[in-house]
Amino acid sequence: MRDTRYEIRDTKIRAVLFDLGETLLNFGKVDIAALFHEGARLSYDYLESQGQAIGSFRYYRLRSLISLYVRRRLSNVRGKDFDAMAVLKRIGIKKGVELSEQQWRHFAWLWYKPLSRVARLEPQTVETLTKLRACGLKLGIVSNTFINASSLEEHLEQLGILEFFSVRLFSCQFDFKKPSSKIFKIAADGIGEMLQNILFVGDRIDKDIMPAVRAGMHAVLKAAYTNVGKEPPEGIRKINRLSELPAVIEKINAAATQESPQS
Repeated sequence: MRDTRYEIRDTKIRAVLFDLGETLLNFGKVDIAALFHEGARLSYDYLESQGQAIGSFRYYRLRSLISLYVRRRLSNVRGKDFDAMAVLKRIGIKKGVELSEQQWRHFAWLWYKPLSRVARLEPQTVETLTKLRACGLKLGIVSNTFINASSLEEHLEQLGILEFFSVRLFSCQFDFKKPSSKIFKIAADGIGEMLQNILFVGDRIDKDIMPAVRAGMHAVLKAAYTNVGKEPPEGIRKINRLSELPAVIEKINAAATQESPQS
């Protein structure tokens, strides 16, 4: 019979997964109504420039608002997100809009563009990601969102950080979202590491930290307005800036080495 007393359970971090909003990108509290109006105007003007007959702007904006609001409410009840681009595309097609796939992606980007303008990277984010990758860590993104993946990836590319993330999972692509463990397991498979060797960094205790821990991952809480006044669960580290991550990972890996049983 095999003696399992001295088997080593390797828990060193070999990959890092990030949430997007208020973790990798800081949006802060925004004026949703103003951003929606601006996105509606940009997308409406684009359709007009392409010779598409879409009626008045007031009707276009109201129809889009109602459709997205209803889908958002339903998604909260069903526990899964939707793809806003798919919703708006269906509305357009019913109105006779004809665009190529590339044009539809640009249309979706115009809806997102006002929000992208308020997003901020922390100082040293690129340097931090470069350092993590240089240490041999694989990097990925797992985010709850109804914004189309093409728009988010275009934004990340503009910011110069898209190429750092070999795995990018957005809940609008699936029939489930965080806190479901399914999306964490898919991310682990995609990045090619065991759950116990992955660190998840997020700003929400309920949708990022606790479900990541339940899935078997390490977790770090990123300070944000979404968790002001909330203490992380016992044993969970909290950082104020992403630039603190390399030192945190070094400590976790050092502790994992010390805790490994010796033969």
